[in-house]
Amino acid sequence: MGKANRNRRRAKLKDRERERKRRDHDRERARGRSGDQARAEGPEQTGEGWRPSPAEAAEFLVGTALHAQVDGDKQGFLWCVAQLAGEAGMTASGMPSGGSTVLAGRAAMTAGVPGWQRSVDRKLREILQQTVTQDWHRGWQPAELVRHVERQFGPRHARLATDAVAAEMRGYPAVTIDDRWAAQLAALGAEPWWDRDDGHLTQWGARERISRVAVVTCALQTLFALAVVPEMSRLYPLPGSARRGTLAAGRTPGRPVDQRMLDRVRALLAKAESTEFPEEAEALTSRAQELMARHSIDDALLAAAAESSGRAGPGEAAGRRLFVDSPYEAAKAVLLDVIATANRCRSIWIKNLGLCTVVGFPADLDAVELLFTSLLVQATTAMVAAGSRQDAWGRSRTRSFRQSFLAAYAQRIGERLSEAAGAAERQVAADTPGVNLLPVLAARHRVVDESFEAMFPDLTKFSAGSVNDREGWITGRAAADVANLQGRRAVTGDAA
Repeated sequence: MGKANRNRRRAKLKDRERERKRRDHDRERARGRSGDQARAEGPEQTGEGWRPSPAEAAEFLVGTALHAQVDGDKQGFLWCVAQLAGEAGMTASGMPSGGSTVLAGRAAMTAGVPGWQRSVDRKLREILQQTVTQDWHRGWQPAELVRHVERQFGPRHARLATDAVAAEMRGYPAVTIDDRWAAQLAALGAEPWWDRDDGHLTQWGARERISRVAVVTCALQTLFALAVVPEMSRLYPLPGSARRGTLAAGRTPGRPVDQRMLDRVRALLAKAESTEFPEEAEALTSRAQELMARHSIDDALLAAAAESSGRAGPGEAAGRRLFVDSPYEAAKAVLLDVIATANRCRSIWIKNLGLCTVVGFPADLDAVELLFTSLLVQATTAMVAAGSRQDAWGRSRTRSFRQSFLAAYAQRIGERLSEAAGAAERQVAADTPGVNLLPVLAARHRVVDESFEAMFPDLTKFSAGSVNDREGWITGRAAADVANLQGRRAVTGDAA
């Protein structure tokens, strides 16, 4: 980790600590005590000088362990783990290099006292839950947080992060949680299963069949991953502020996209992805995208008519984040971008987080997500079927072949989608004489552009990677020519 990254993460940790202390102070004031009074009541006085209470010692050691991770101080981190796990007495060996060794030593003197394990469990659970709350305010959603932790440390840490999310969400009435947020929680299985909060980590360790040291290590690493996440745009209402069943933000007047249509498209795409006849898929392609574009244009016309009559406003664009996993993330992000562009949306790839944000009107976002999922499956199937490749000297060139394959696939898909969308516009213009489509579509583009630029005022462009395998390029374009694009046809319910 570079010096600049360490400084940024250190600053984030300090901000999080200040925010947590401020909330603790507010809670103490609500109980009728000042922060100074609360602190004065906590420490124990001994003949050897001031000694922190178990809760204070645990909090100090957790904070020290987080800073050790930022600084890359492995020995210091392991020392904190040992103290928190009650596996070591007071020793200067391996103490963190930063901070006060006197305070660290006094905190270590408290480690191992009766009730220490419960104090540590309670403090770790409390800080984990508070950090999750802060992440909600930084724009993160449940599925994104858990996936981020898994990308950093693995599935076991993701399971602990899921429990932290479940503990945090327990405090909100179900009617104040956005439907999309609730769907993510259900998909994660984020439900409290433990008996007592102060015994959660102990029960979790027994469930995972790992040692106490491994439990504390996993908790600290999970906390670290959650504590240093960057801020993102908030796409959905925060828990506690949403209202179930209300109209989703950005939903404009027009034909609704109901669950039956979504079920139809999933079944339809599953069949398209499994067909063994490329000609069958190719025959549906152009017509399908024309229908997708036709539905979007019709929605735009209905929204414009409602606005002109005063029955509704122009509507708002919304955002949706989609995961883009390795390998070949750059080519996959390009594929998503061309799909978004053809469907009057805009997308941005957040490379270090492995996801893309797509901005557009809700019906268009539905089409983009379903098409991206289906086309990625079709591309992967065709790419794997093409097999591996070697150069003249017997060395593998499979990676360069597949990178070129996906890049060509994305380019050709973009061409086909744009052609079909243009055909749909011409057809609508022919079917509705006297209606000028250009101002209507331009207004929608303007709304999407303004929303996108408000979310991402500072953009950086860079190359998505080079293409240097001619065979992969040719094969990728050929696969794109027979890809099935009929996703939106089923979403809209249009018939051929």
